[in-house]
Amino acid sequence: MDDVRPIGGGRLTAPQQLRRLGNWANLSTPVGLLIARIGRADVQRGPRGLVLADGYRLGFPIAGAFTVGNVVITARSWPDLLATSPNLLRHEERHSWQYLACLGLPFFGLYAAAMGWSWLRTGDLARANVFERAAGLADGGYL
Repeated sequence: MDDVRPIGGGRLTAPQQLRRLGNWANLSTPVGLLIARIGRADVQRGPRGLVLADGYRLGFPIAGAFTVGNVVITARSWPDLLATSPNLLRHEERHSWQYLACLGLPFFGLYAAAMGWSWLRTGDLARANVFERAAGLADGGYL
């Protein structure tokens, strides 16, 4: 997971292939591609079985980047974003594993509940959010 290249394919490890196929089967990656398309983002193959979408034009959600299945979406360009946040893709890749663990689309509701819990406990949507903590708060750009 230390090889963070902004763009590229390469051979997938068995776990990465499992994640790629599992997130297709649980429909989270197809939904991610649909969201990227609705947001008029440009889509390209990324490293480690991820799909990178940049130029996303909708204002929701408010985030530097967000992941749905294996699709990592941002309003910015990936080269520019990774130049300023080199560990962000590692953080988002961890979210793609969380989609697999949550069997896909149930992740949306579980993540929303975790944000609510975090807000109630800390006044911050991420600080006590189990999903953000597991993805690495610092890698995601959280304080």
